[in-house]
Amino acid sequence: MVAYFYCDFRNSKKQEISDILASLIAQLSAKSDPCYDIVSALYSTFDAGSRRPADNALIDCLERMLKIEGQPRTYIIIDAIDESPNRPGVVPPRERVLELVERLVHLRLSNLRICVTSRPEADIRASLAPLSSKIVSLHDQDGQKQDISHYVIYNVNRNMRRWKEEDKKMVIDSLTRKADGM
Repeated sequence: MVAYFYCDFRNSKKQEISDILASLIAQLSAKSDPCYDIVSALYSTFDAGSRRPADNALIDCLERMLKIEGQPRTYIIIDAIDESPNRPGVVPPRERVLELVERLVHLRLSNLRICVTSRPEADIRASLAPLSSKIVSLHDQDGQKQDISHYVIYNVNRNMRRWKEEDKKMVIDSLTRKADGM
């Protein structure tokens, strides 16, 4: 089973822990009858959906789903965790997401695999490095830089057809150089 979530800086509903949890739970429940039964019980507990469960209730629901005996290997992918805000607050949204990942890792479930992607930001690296069995950095890889360059060239040539060639080249060179792996 695979459950995927993309933290999108352009969409505030794709940055918070409650949104991540709700999405992961919905995806797992759609792929497994026992998971569906767990989310159905949660739904009933919260008056058939008329009340929204607190984050702790959603975390408990996700954990119960992941602990079901006999389930196939489960992959949870949280993409672009760096796009979850790290703004000041009681607990910044990004910190809550990192705490969720830590909590899931500490379950030590043999059938659970977790993949988290991010730019190499200090707080994220500090939080995830002790948890990970494997770290793969694409940030400064030549292939990554070539992919970015090809993407920029394609879009500039497609969307700026009437521009002078030297202006296009300046835009391509500037965007490719300043992309910083993204």
